[in-house]
Amino acid sequence: MEGALACPACGALRYKDELLRLAQEAEAATGKDAVALWQQALRLLPRASLQAHQIETKLAALETEADAVVTREPSRPSGTVGKAAGAAGAVGLVLWKVKWLVLVLLGKGKLLLLGLTKATTVFSMLLSFGVYWSLFGWKFAAGFLLSIYVHEMGHVWSLRRHGLPASAPMFIPGLGAFVRLKARPATAAIDAEIGLAGPIWGAAAALACLGAYHAFDSELFHALARTGAFINLFNLVPVWQLDGSRAFHPMSRWQRAVCAGVALAAFFVTSESMLLVVAAVAGFRAVSGEQGEGDNKATTTYVILVAFLALLLKA
Repeated sequence: MEGALACPACGALRYKDELLRLAQEAEAATGKDAVALWQQALRLLPRASLQAHQIETKLAALETEADAVVTREPSRPSGTVGKAAGAAGAVGLVLWKVKWLVLVLLGKGKLLLLGLTKATTVFSMLLSFGVYWSLFGWKFAAGFLLSIYVHEMGHVWSLRRHGLPASAPMFIPGLGAFVRLKARPATAAIDAEIGLAGPIWGAAAALACLGAYHAFDSELFHALARTGAFINLFNLVPVWQLDGSRAFHPMSRWQRAVCAGVALAAFFVTSESMLLVVAAVAGFRAVSGEQGEGDNKATTTYVILVAFLALLLKA
């Protein structure tokens, strides 16, 4: 009986500890072992729960990966055609690497629409839309606001995943948007995960715009991709209440130094000034203030995001 899997009054999961153990083992496993562990966890969840939907998305991604077979090595074209094919191949490789993220966003359609049912979100979004329309035109304003919205819903998704209540996104013209937490995360590591969820979803939105640019040869989508990448990279500056600062809380001194080094290396490759800002602030955080005990997951995610957004800015 599905009702026995969760408390009908508060929604608390009956097998919470077992689910946590299975999730940790499944994340560390690969192939059929990971599929088996996720399927076992799925049987302990109410079918209509958000967690069950998340696991179904993971299983779909694992099955897609298992079915993918490389049949031949393509020949290397030359000239203009070769450059075009190389660019398409690079985009295809990026899409393949983040296919799980695309699947997650596609599987979160209901959640993305949820925020648009809140009057505060809609009204504040319309106000921002009017301001950005007057500055950049309605098409760019609409795409820009949707990119910000996806970023904020990444935070909402992660908050719900950890059972933390939060408000729907609130937009402020010229300053972006924010989600107000109604409870504090239990640990710095969880807070870092929630903070980085926004840039992860935002990077996926920027990647989607880049794909639309190549598909439709539209400079509008190219501008949206670059702007989205820039905004999400700005959010990774580890200062004040930005997402990067939350990600840095559990990191040790050397992990912060690694993040600074990656941002600096990305700057020398792309010459994007925002990367220099990220590197400088990250370096300062590495040698001053309170240091965390260390968080490999937050560090790895942060480094990948910085490198990936740098590539998007260069594309």
